[in-house]
Amino acid sequence: MRAMILAAGRGERMQHLTENTPKALLRVADHYLIEYPIFSLRKMGVKEIVINVCYFADKIKEVLGDGSRYGVRIIYSDEEIALETGGGIFQALPFLGSDPFIVLSCDVLTDYPLKQLPTLSNQLAHLILVDNPIYHPKGDFGLEKNKIIFHEKNTLTFGNIGIYRPELFAGCQPGKFRLGDLLRAAIQQNAITGEHYTGFWKNLGTPDDLETLHVVPDSLLLDPI
Repeated sequence: MRAMILAAGRGERMQHLTENTPKALLRVADHYLIEYPIFSLRKMGVKEIVINVCYFADKIKEVLGDGSRYGVRIIYSDEEIALETGGGIFQALPFLGSDPFIVLSCDVLTDYPLKQLPTLSNQLAHLILVDNPIYHPKGDFGLEKNKIIFHEKNTLTFGNIGIYRPELFAGCQPGKFRLGDLLRAAIQQNAITGEHYTGFWKNLGTPDDLETLHVVPDSLLLDPI
């Protein structure tokens, strides 16, 4: 299985911290932010990881290289302008192949067991939902049994962890667009499953988020290769 890590954006909510550094290369404990999803994917057994880059792309490439020191192969999808989540994944599809693939965000730290993700037989995607954080109290979607639904109450927040079939992007055109628009259309077709995860999950979007996270669980780290 292949995977993608979203790392093209500047991370404007990080304010001065990303004036000269891409968000992916901010430090959390002893590692760069983007290293944590790489660790998670490597532990799952993923050997090829696509990373989309735009803002200070050369700095990310210089730090991560070809991925060999992590025990993976890294392929870069260069974006002249940041294409948002949907446009970025769509551009990277030729690198991701015809099978379902995992997509993670570089700014989410979690110990969700990626091996638990389903293989996707008849569904277009499977999303991991989490409890609504303080900054997003209304949530995104509802969950009925294992189906993602629209619901005004009892909503949960999309945790930026998912597995997708390339067919989700059928009919898309190159350019800038959000993944959420595709997900909403597929939810209306009853084509997306999901689950509620209550374990460790942090979306690091602001300087305060970084300040309050001094130690990360050992489960997020990569054992020596």
